Amino acid sequence: MIVSIKSSYEINLMRKAGAIVRDVLALLEEHAKPGITTQKLDKIAYQYIKECNATPSFLGYGGFPGSICTSIDEEVVHGIPSHRVLEEGMLLKVDVGANYKNYHSDAARSIAIGEISEEKKQLAKVCKESFFEGVSILRPNVRLGDLGNKIQTYVEAHGFSVIRELVGHGIGSSLHEMPNVPNYGVQGMGLRLKKGMTIAIEPMINIGTHKVKTLEDDWTIVTLDKSCSAHYENTVLITDDGVEILTL
Repeated sequence: MIVSIKSSYEINLMRKAGAIVRDVLALLEEHAKPGITTQKLDKIAYQYIKECNATPSFLGYGGFPGSICTSIDEEVVHGIPSHRVLEEGMLLKVDVGANYKNYHSDAARSIAIGEISEEKKQLAKVCKESFFEGVSILRPNVRLGDLGNKIQTYVEAHGFSVIRELVGHGIGSSLHEMPNVPNYGVQGMGLRLKKGMTIAIEPMINIGTHKVKTLEDDWTIVTLDKSCSAHYENTVLITDDGVEILTL
């Protein structure tokens, strides 16, 4: 497995892409209210990314028709923006990537639409916290199995499940690079991280079963039991003694 180590030049471009992604997500959180369509959110993101002299990483990627992914409730990831109107009580997952001078950063958030149930609030909270639990142990020589185990243990201790079929990924001059970055694992197993590696860590967790399926649009992935799902992601750089989160 070849995993690229980024130069300071490459890292700087990814920082710029990461800042764009961070700001797009903040903008979308402001606009994601009852009554707006996911297609409108997609247009807002597209316009902002282009104004920053970047391009949406997802638009046209493998034929994907949107600039962002918008997934609601039981939809886990890869939801296609459409005329669907957001309604009070929904949990919206927004995934954004930006390509700045041929380098990518990628992040996702779970956004409450109006007032949501306590169970959905807890799901989204644990999903976000599991990311930071995992990141807290990262530094050179830590194994990916340690990261995955830390996320999985935290999520399952709170009564939720970790999706197995979907994982994080390396990122840089390509949106998806090696290695795969699972949100589950065995301590002491897997690739050792090195300074200069950049990875997208993205816990995806469910209220019910961890099993998922893909809808007929060949993109949208949903929970098998139609229970609600949450998603939280950032692009992370491995440093001398820890990490730098490029999308915060």
